Amino acid sequence: MFKDRHLLHIYTIIFIDVVVGSIIGPVLPQFVRGHQQPQLWLALGTSLFLGVQLISAPLLGKLSDGYGRKPIFRLSSVGTFIADCMLLPVRMGWQLANRFSDGLTNGLYATVRSAITDISPKEALFRNLGIEGAIISLGFVIGPAIAGLLITTLDLTNPVEQARYVVAMAVGLSALNVLLSFLLRETHANAGGVSRGELKTELVRSLNVGSMLARLRQKDHEHPGLLQLVLMQVALTGAVGYYNYFVAYASLGELKMDAKDISYFFMYFGGLSVAISYGFYGFMADRINQRRAIFWFALVGVPVLASYGLVGTSKLWLYIIITIDCLTYSLIQGLIEGLMAQKTTDIDRGEIFGLNQAMQGLASFGTTLVFGLLSIIDLRLPFAWFGACLAVVAWMARK
Repeated sequence: MFKDRHLLHIYTIIFIDVVVGSIIGPVLPQFVRGHQQPQLWLALGTSLFLGVQLISAPLLGKLSDGYGRKPIFRLSSVGTFIADCMLLPVRMGWQLANRFSDGLTNGLYATVRSAITDISPKEALFRNLGIEGAIISLGFVIGPAIAGLLITTLDLTNPVEQARYVVAMAVGLSALNVLLSFLLRETHANAGGVSRGELKTELVRSLNVGSMLARLRQKDHEHPGLLQLVLMQVALTGAVGYYNYFVAYASLGELKMDAKDISYFFMYFGGLSVAISYGFYGFMADRINQRRAIFWFALVGVPVLASYGLVGTSKLWLYIIITIDCLTYSLIQGLIEGLMAQKTTDIDRGEIFGLNQAMQGLASFGTTLVFGLLSIIDLRLPFAWFGACLAVVAWMARK
């Protein structure tokens, strides 16, 4: 019963954190409106957020193994609150500062997965990590829904005013998460601390991609198959980079979607994803061959993902594609995480998830640069790149 309450507390923190991140999605174009190549500035902000995690994620993962999960929850929640306050001026410079600042303390999801794994029996691991994925999807529903409801209820017509009200809501919710994080109980009771020398070594290693790969190879010797799962996650991260690109594509491309349209789209996407993820991870994920499922989801998902670039002005086709999306490769993330969690121990769980998040940060940084450059040529081209990355996932799962 205690573990159920503990999981509920962790899930609540995750949910609010995702809402805080997704609520500002519909108004992000307002921060770059009026600047040349606005999609590039949005991509730069995403690159800053993800790229800085190359340093922060392994370091925070190591700290969570040494000092427990709770201090990292606190640090991350406070960091998010401070970063959200930077968005209040609704200016591009502050938005870039927000992305850099928030990335420095964004070790939350490596720590979340470690904490869930800490208190989950083996038979419930896929279910509990799958529920985490469903909650993240639910946050994607509620965030844009709150933004759309706020804009509609207050009858806000000025785009800058819309952004300010939405950001103010995000600041309030992130303050609530600070309180919840300070009330969280520890899940990793055997933490033995980390010396200054270890932290210094970890920081130096974090700046060296080759060193991260060497450490993952070492962990792969201890947990055979781990490195392949991490590399599969890297390829998947390249594919789902469209999550970060979609707002720019939908608002600046042929669809010409405004803040309300984007809110409604994410509400549908998130709601459907929650229902499908809950059913899949609650009743099927632990009863199937997970690696084979990854292969088929990725293989079917390749043409689906590429199709986003072909919708033209048709919102109907956009909604059809996102429906198939939710039934295929959107389910892969939780399967990989479940397989990876089985290859960790209490001693190195935070470190492994931290290294994995850093590799995801590197992949996200790279894919953001690629889709930013491709979008200069044609706003539809990035979806060919995303589809190619998903094809790599299918190939690796088959192998």
